[in-house]
Amino acid sequence: MNTSHDTPVLRVEGLNIDYGSFHAVRDVSLEVQPGEIFGLLGPNGAGKTSTLSAAEGLIRHFTGNIHVAGYDIRRQPLYARACMGVQLQATSFQPELTLVEIIRLYAGIYGVNLTDNQLNAILRDIKLEDHAGKRYGQLSGGQQQRVSLVIATIHDPRLVLMDEPTTGLDPQSRRQLWERIEAMRDRGHGILLTTHSMEEAEAVCDRIAIIDHGQILTVDSPQAIIDGNRDRPEVIRASRKGKITLEDVFIGLTGAAIRS
Repeated sequence: MNTSHDTPVLRVEGLNIDYGSFHAVRDVSLEVQPGEIFGLLGPNGAGKTSTLSAAEGLIRHFTGNIHVAGYDIRRQPLYARACMGVQLQATSFQPELTLVEIIRLYAGIYGVNLTDNQLNAILRDIKLEDHAGKRYGQLSGGQQQRVSLVIATIHDPRLVLMDEPTTGLDPQSRRQLWERIEAMRDRGHGILLTTHSMEEAEAVCDRIAIIDHGQILTVDSPQAIIDGNRDRPEVIRASRKGKITLEDVFIGLTGAAIRS
């Protein structure tokens, strides 16, 4: 088995997920490379969360193959999960614990021994050194997201999965989180994130896939997707300002109807 750093950190091949008679994901294939931020965009109910959940190993009943850093998520789940970190849209850490207690707790769960100097360096890096003794429940949303990302990556995983990571953040917190995601990419992590934000996809993603009704419609860099679809009549109709944007392409490909 090849688990070198030349191996995609995530490979999804022919993924199909059904919930009874509902086909949530249909023949989805994608790869995330080391040092790449890959965005998964789609309307509500398009199949984003199901795809992410299968990659996490939370969905067992699917057809197709998923490998994390070369490990089969079903046959070698412990090895696969050891190579990934997960940051959810909302994370319910123990609100009564202090910031230091939470970081030490989850470092211990991952088998990471942190010295006082290493812990202080982490707090300085996320600009929360003055909040070390504050309870998690007292932190702002942006501060909680910074802590969540530290916990997700404290074991230095090859793959980081992020579900709507900047939802609810103010512009300053969102930009700061983008910088941290880009720093992870620069250190060689592969990142798969779901987002509804076209601005976010254009700002941080190296490649994106647009998914709708469980099927991948297109995969490429944001600019290449814009350039390749700007002349489609449905995209031109979706344009509101004359200049074709990623949002125009997204609406053109997935439709303007509001999804529940």
